[in-house]
Amino acid sequence: MTDTSQPQDAPRDTGSHFQPSLRKMLVILFLFALTAFIMLRSPGAAGPNFGTPNITTPAGVATQTTVPVSQVRVQVANGTATAGIARTYTQQLMTLGWNTLPELNGPKVNATIIYYNPGFLWAAQSIATALKVSATDTQPLNGQQPVAGASSDDVIVIIGPELAVAG
Repeated sequence: MTDTSQPQDAPRDTGSHFQPSLRKMLVILFLFALTAFIMLRSPGAAGPNFGTPNITTPAGVATQTTVPVSQVRVQVANGTATAGIARTYTQQLMTLGWNTLPELNGPKVNATIIYYNPGFLWAAQSIATALKVSATDTQPLNGQQPVAGASSDDVIVIIGPELAVAG
């Protein structure tokens, strides 16, 4: 009679044919964590950021902004009778990486005005360049609220008739 039973010290079949060692699992986990850390620390990880421009102030002193454009809250309002123009420019700024809010209707204006809160002159000037309006169309907000609910916005753009024609 032949003994077909397994020896007492033979490993049992637990249903899994592949179980990596603890050492291999720790190496894989470490590599995953390292890769995630590197990806999160890279400049483009948080989405589009087209730079933090150096802006020269009227006094000639260069200042470096530290806020990426993706964190600047931009409100675009329609200051014309042309329907949908605020949506057009909101989408344009969004594709450039700005944190745009839902468009809305604003007060009627004769020309585009870009308001900014303290510390966001650079953003207002950059948006003016993107929209092809004069940098002189930027104004400090100074506590004004040109559109409803805009008290916490960094930049407020009220589209004027010259952009309604161009849009």
